[in-house]
Amino acid sequence: MKPTTRIQLSALMFLEFFIWGAWYVTMGTYLDKVLHATGLQVGAAYSAMAIATIFSPFFVGMIADRFFSAQKLLGVLHLGGAIFLFELTRLNNPDTFYWVVLIYSLLYAPTLALANSVAFRQMKDPSKEFASIRVFGTIGWIATGWLLDKVFRISTDQLSFTFKMAAVASVVLGLLSFFLPATPPKAKGTKASFAQILGVDAFVLFKDSSFTIFFIASVLICIPLSFYYSLTNLFLTDAGMKNVNSNMTFGQFSEAFFILLIPFLFRRLGVKWMIVLGMIAWTLRFLCFGYGDAGAGEWMLFAGIILHGVCYDFFFVTGQIYTDSKAGLKIQSSAQGMITMATYGIGMWIGTLLSGYVKDHYTMDKISQWKSIWMVPAGIAAAVLVLFILFFRDNKKTGAKTALETI
Repeated sequence: MKPTTRIQLSALMFLEFFIWGAWYVTMGTYLDKVLHATGLQVGAAYSAMAIATIFSPFFVGMIADRFFSAQKLLGVLHLGGAIFLFELTRLNNPDTFYWVVLIYSLLYAPTLALANSVAFRQMKDPSKEFASIRVFGTIGWIATGWLLDKVFRISTDQLSFTFKMAAVASVVLGLLSFFLPATPPKAKGTKASFAQILGVDAFVLFKDSSFTIFFIASVLICIPLSFYYSLTNLFLTDAGMKNVNSNMTFGQFSEAFFILLIPFLFRRLGVKWMIVLGMIAWTLRFLCFGYGDAGAGEWMLFAGIILHGVCYDFFFVTGQIYTDSKAGLKIQSSAQGMITMATYGIGMWIGTLLSGYVKDHYTMDKISQWKSIWMVPAGIAAAVLVLFILFFRDNKKTGAKTALETI
């Protein structure tokens, strides 16, 4: 790959995830503290990305891949998205906010696949080249938290700035996209059915009882995952922690570290016990949040943040490896698409709405009973853990290294 192309793709990944991290992490706190939204309204706002994730494969698979150059469509979507990000800062009504953030999410969600498409098409060997490019996405997400706390020093009542920062980055990436290497439609002249895009070809995997249990567990574990994304920033702010945004980026540092341990542990523990460790971490993280505080118990809050690496990598990355190994080359893409739509789409959608309901249920006189709130996702994660241990029989111990090279 040419050095200039590498720089372009690295900038693409950095800005792609910088935009997402800039507004997504703090949105719950903004809605609660600035717009005085209810928990249900906060949950609904976070459900927007889940809804967009469900529809995005249809847009990319049936339209983008067949009629438009990926880099040009990427530019148009980000420039359009910037308009709606700016508009969010002008709204005072949480219900109106939901509809605008939904429109924005429908524009942003397809760019994740398009960014990967642009990157992959410039690589001779993605298994060796993609990881070193994709890591800049994690760096971009981390950068948002440190900029907000350490550079701009944004207070809670100034959080509308996060949407403006994301909008400026969206304009920059939108313009940059038109100068990215040409990526013409890869499936021009071909047809894809709704069934193919939904991953129906991969339904054959449900003949395997262990895969069925893994699939159900994947959807269910996304419910507590939604609690983490939509409520953690607000919770840490209420708890009195300083520099919440930059402190939360330790979760991304943890994610980058623990992903390196997967090939080593996978060969020794196998898929079942790797996923079990991830589920145990989910339960522990919410217990840490429930019993921690910003005083003597602050170490528990940091433990809950740092456990993100184990939670995400040991469950979701190991799950991607397991799905890849069960599907084989013929239905590999369909299987991954099916899992992604079910988890980040349906599972997250259910979880975001439930998290809002639970927060409202345990909020009295505008004071949230956070210990009670966190016991709900802790209980769900523990229940899924028991289900998985009892009924999942497979314990594959190979394939981690090869699959990890393309993540």
